[in-house]
Amino acid sequence: MPRIVYYVAASLDGFIAPTGGGTDGLAPFEASDEDSGYAEFYRSVDAVVLGSRTYEQALGFGEWPYPDKPVRVVSSRPLQSATSCVIITAADPVSVARELEMLGVKRVWLVGGGALAGSFATAGLIDEYIVSTMPILLGSGVALLGGASPVIPLTLVACTRYPDGVIQSVYRAAG
Repeated sequence: MPRIVYYVAASLDGFIAPTGGGTDGLAPFEASDEDSGYAEFYRSVDAVVLGSRTYEQALGFGEWPYPDKPVRVVSSRPLQSATSCVIITAADPVSVARELEMLGVKRVWLVGGGALAGSFATAGLIDEYIVSTMPILLGSGVALLGGASPVIPLTLVACTRYPDGVIQSVYRAAG
């Protein structure tokens, strides 16, 4: 199976987006010149997996943000593919991971959202969690694992503080 990495930004109180979705809470940090390791991380992955709402948000960015990677969008709703590298699937997380493995994919970026990440976590498929904690409190919103509550022992591998106040923690699944 490919290694699956949940690379995500979250507020200090554990939300990846405000209640309605989107990245409004992260706007002050998006304008920063700080890369927070994103470019290096992106080069390290072979494929990308998104949920339907995260996919629709990415379509709104203008230029498609993952032009050089195979993309799987997990959705039970019918959606249009943005490019030939995007495949919409209603498959379960294990089937998605197996399909990517058959393509020779070694490392996958699980972009989100929270519900999709929760389903991958519940299936025991997330090998690494890279969480960039933003210095902001949202109060409510989309939880890191979308409300799924599996107990997952983690081991802290690295922690980096960036000049804009972002703290990026890298955890590996301990099991």
